[in-house]
Amino acid sequence: MANFAKPDVPRFSVDVYQNEYLPEGGREVNAIVTVTATGGGTIGKGPGAAAAGRRPSAAVAVMVDCSGSMDYPPTKMRHARDATAAAVDTLRDGTRFAVIGGTHVATEVYPGGGRLAVAGPAAREEAKRALRRLSAGGGTAIGTWLRLADRLLASADVTLRHGVLLTDGRNEHESPDDLRAALDACAGRFTCDARGVGTDWEVKEVTAIASALLGTADIVADPAGLAADFTRMMETAMGKEVADVALRVWTPVGTAIRFVKQVAPAVEDLTGRRTEAGPRAGDYPTGSWGDESRDYHLCVEVPPAGLGREMLAARVSLVVPGPDGTAQNLGAQGLVRAVWTDDMTASTAISPQVAHYTGQAELAQVIKQGLDLRKVGDFDGATAKLGRAVQLASASGNADTAKLLAKVVDVVDAATGTVRLKTRVAEADEMTLETRSTKTVRVKK
Repeated sequence: MANFAKPDVPRFSVDVYQNEYLPEGGREVNAIVTVTATGGGTIGKGPGAAAAGRRPSAAVAVMVDCSGSMDYPPTKMRHARDATAAAVDTLRDGTRFAVIGGTHVATEVYPGGGRLAVAGPAAREEAKRALRRLSAGGGTAIGTWLRLADRLLASADVTLRHGVLLTDGRNEHESPDDLRAALDACAGRFTCDARGVGTDWEVKEVTAIASALLGTADIVADPAGLAADFTRMMETAMGKEVADVALRVWTPVGTAIRFVKQVAPAVEDLTGRRTEAGPRAGDYPTGSWGDESRDYHLCVEVPPAGLGREMLAARVSLVVPGPDGTAQNLGAQGLVRAVWTDDMTASTAISPQVAHYTGQAELAQVIKQGLDLRKVGDFDGATAKLGRAVQLASASGNADTAKLLAKVVDVVDAATGTVRLKTRVAEADEMTLETRSTKTVRVKK
């Protein structure tokens, strides 16, 4: 383990968990890399909280769906206004912010004029007055909301840029390609949490937004829960200390990276997001950090070597953009090793951490496959996949996912994955399971 600390940022540490022993001819090396940030998030949040000291500067854009469907029922729009007001109240003094109304076009609700407001008592009250004038009407083109948020956030000279997006419907007034282009344009420029309210939105759209912009996705089935959810989201955003942290992976000549995945607190495949960072090194984006810990699964293919040989399979470090645009190394580092042995007991043992997260990644995959099969009427296939999900959730102690699965299937025997599909499933229960399918539990100590 190595760590690094500066007065103005959290201390980062890297721990590597693996079985480094390979049989003769073995080529695949797996490791779980735990990254932990500590020492940040110590100053209070919300109105009156200190904006000076160790807190970095931040800008936030809240994107509120104002399409016609937000009027059905009429209380939905009221809850959305109240939730946005609660989010504004949670902003730290000095934070730059804007509120965007989203329909088939994006509108600046507050402060307007292509500007960002500065959070303080007066600005909060002005924002809440502007929110009271919001009404529902029009279509849904989320890409336009994101592009406006990007323009507004980019106008601020701040360390952290974050978006919050709320929608209640499908993105019907622009093409999937338009939304994808907007996400590609915004990726790496700001992070974004996305929420679907009610049950008329598309899970894959909302989760794709959060995935592309390294944020969280969730369902708020009852609009009355929006204010509490927005408050928690904004508290988390205000707790971030360091932006644009990347996992840098260096590998020696002859090796190849098979994949890099975040596996806790949720599964997110980062393999395709690599950017080259010099000879045999690549950076994988992880977004913004506060006081928290995350786990990553690294799989490396190494050239086969003779018995007794040992090699460094990979070196993992953390970097952030420096003032001059070059990467600044945070000093935390972990080493992934490969050792060839004829000890069968050593070479066939699986690291508990690797085994656990391999199962968690499979759990997320089979839930999505099972729900997709159920939607197209392949009930035998759905039963098999969701049964496997129940078995994996039970074995890993993922109680939250097990409870969600039990609302979609009747569990006969969790240990063997024997289940029956329920004939009646509430739409909110199915969408909650799909939205939260990637959430994982940590390895039991």
